[in-house]
Amino acid sequence: MPRDVVAGSGEVRLTEYSQIHAGPGAEGVGQWLSGVLRQATGLPLREGWELDDTDGDGIGLRLAPGLGAEEYRLVSGPSGVLIEGGGAAGVFWGAQTLRQLLGPDAYRRAPVGRDRTWAVPHLTIEDAPRFRWRGLMLDVARHFMPKDGVLRYLDLLAAHKLNVFHFHLTDDQGWRVEIKKYPRLTEVGSWRARTKIGHRASPLWEEKPHGGHYTQDDIREIVAYAAERHITVVPEIDVPGHSQAAIAAYPELGNTDVIDTTALSVWDTWGINPNVLAPTDNTLRFYEDVFEEVLELFPSEFIHVGGDECLKDQWRQSATAQTRMRELGLKDEDELQAWFIGHFDGWLSARGRRLIGWDEILEGGLAKGAAVSSWRGYAGGIAAARAGHDVVMCPEQQVYLDHRQDAGADEPVPIGYVRSLEDVYRFEPVPAELTPYEARHVLGTQANVWTEVMEDQARVDYQAFPRLAAFAEVAWSSLPVPAERDFAGFERRLAVHYGRLDALGVAYRPPTGPRPWQRRPGVLGRPIDGPPPNR
Repeated sequence: MPRDVVAGSGEVRLTEYSQIHAGPGAEGVGQWLSGVLRQATGLPLREGWELDDTDGDGIGLRLAPGLGAEEYRLVSGPSGVLIEGGGAAGVFWGAQTLRQLLGPDAYRRAPVGRDRTWAVPHLTIEDAPRFRWRGLMLDVARHFMPKDGVLRYLDLLAAHKLNVFHFHLTDDQGWRVEIKKYPRLTEVGSWRARTKIGHRASPLWEEKPHGGHYTQDDIREIVAYAAERHITVVPEIDVPGHSQAAIAAYPELGNTDVIDTTALSVWDTWGINPNVLAPTDNTLRFYEDVFEEVLELFPSEFIHVGGDECLKDQWRQSATAQTRMRELGLKDEDELQAWFIGHFDGWLSARGRRLIGWDEILEGGLAKGAAVSSWRGYAGGIAAARAGHDVVMCPEQQVYLDHRQDAGADEPVPIGYVRSLEDVYRFEPVPAELTPYEARHVLGTQANVWTEVMEDQARVDYQAFPRLAAFAEVAWSSLPVPAERDFAGFERRLAVHYGRLDALGVAYRPPTGPRPWQRRPGVLGRPIDGPPPNR
């Protein structure tokens, strides 16, 4: 929902004579827009040398210093279409709006008819995002998504004006990024022998290897592709928990005085894993080497280090860990984890980057410069913001898109609470408990897609859409308080948007429920009844 729309009378029609002119600083947007519209319309859309060359049937793109970096103004009138932005990102979001106005077929990769009329109604739209962080977290560690699928998801994020792609690259079930200094991370750590089908209590297994990884050039391509769409890629390398794949590749990283780490393999089931990294100097040096290569691949301000669900039983049993605690004067294992995270906070800060982690990094003392992804509800984000730390709000009970969309028996592998389309649309990222000063630490919000029960791209599509469209509007638009939001109006607009998703080939959940091939009868899930806690 844009901030301001003023309708006019008439329309701008794109023809074989239409041109696109991109002024200084908007050339990249011009190249992107020309590319997608040429393939969809079949029109040549030649480059105009001056803005006036558009002759009333063309498109102009330019920077306007008076606007915010992501703010844009789109004017469609007798002189053609003019999109202005405070920065290239603003122009790009305006170009996305133009594509929406042209209709669903503007999202196709080839023309579907020669006699189509491509028209933009005369109007003026002025718009800007509410939050600077509008994100999607995609877990490719549990089920690997090949590179082409990741690029496709970047296009889907861009179409919904989302600008952060949180790339969950490592976990117990797989290591997905090439690290040249430690080749066994992908040679061993990227493949598991078999995979649990459904929830971890399910008796079903897929008895074949699963895995894959991205080469460093793949990562560079993904990051560059995202940058062209004004999306920042934030990598996640999990420490000190969720690390069995790394330990399977390099057993010395684990607590060798507690278990035989050489017997570990990449984990083939789901849940919270007891095999965590040893708090040793060797482990710190190893991950410093890993992060050195990660920093070269990802220019993002933030680097995500996980920090969640680190079981500390092995540390309690480990003489090495207990000795380290005494040396550091730490009172318990929570403080040991805080020391571990704090080490990388300082290490990243010294290199001009910022650490972000899940809200468990609050336990035992929050690392000085760290930001928090608040996932266990609002409480961690509230505590962090009040302590002066930046926060991304992504509470599990509200915006975990792996949670089921309906209580119906046909929902595939039902996980967690019911989070309907309307529930997501009424999600409010900024807790009412925060003062205006504290709320300034809320960088924005993020929806998370964990893929334990999503075996392929079609399953990810089903869980993400159309709820991601509702989330995107929450992240972008300045909506009323949740109870006053016009969900019926959103549904009317979404009815048109389904046509765009169809053109993009998105296997979304229809409003009437799953199609027969989207169901997973007989696969055990973990549904939780009742309303989710709102805390």
